[in-house]
Amino acid sequence: MDAEALRAVYARLLDVFGEQDWWPAQTAFEVMIGAILTQNTAWTNVERALERLRSRIPLGAESILALDPLELADALRPSGYFNVKSQRVRAFCEAYLQAGGHPGLDALATPDLRARLLAIKGIGPETADDILLYAFDRPVFVVDAYTRRIFERLGLLAGGETY
Repeated sequence: MDAEALRAVYARLLDVFGEQDWWPAQTAFEVMIGAILTQNTAWTNVERALERLRSRIPLGAESILALDPLELADALRPSGYFNVKSQRVRAFCEAYLQAGGHPGLDALATPDLRARLLAIKGIGPETADDILLYAFDRPVFVVDAYTRRIFERLGLLAGGETY
């Protein structure tokens, strides 16, 4: 896909609609955890899981890693697949801290940051792009069904492409 055409679409959408700031989170770290938890569930379930987690610990990588894994899984129960998601959240927190937290990750160029995120077990392309866009303010598209439809109508996708 033509990078220049993508930038033009992004710029046009930004001009018409402005910053949306719609991701409901208090911090960039919460955006990242929410992006992991929202896999295969509704956002309302993620909100419940985040609230349960916040009621037990301050929402931060160190606090999450210090929490007993069974208690973390229990806190994440409303998000579904809570045992798997607790492992994914822990893997993310370890990688996050190893990279120097938000400042360390933010210092990376977008392609390098995306590659770093994709290297974390449980983070796929859509989750990585959610994190890039909403936690790091990088100009990327999160490719969902609506994005595909728009890009097909603009002639930027033929249809049937993988993520």
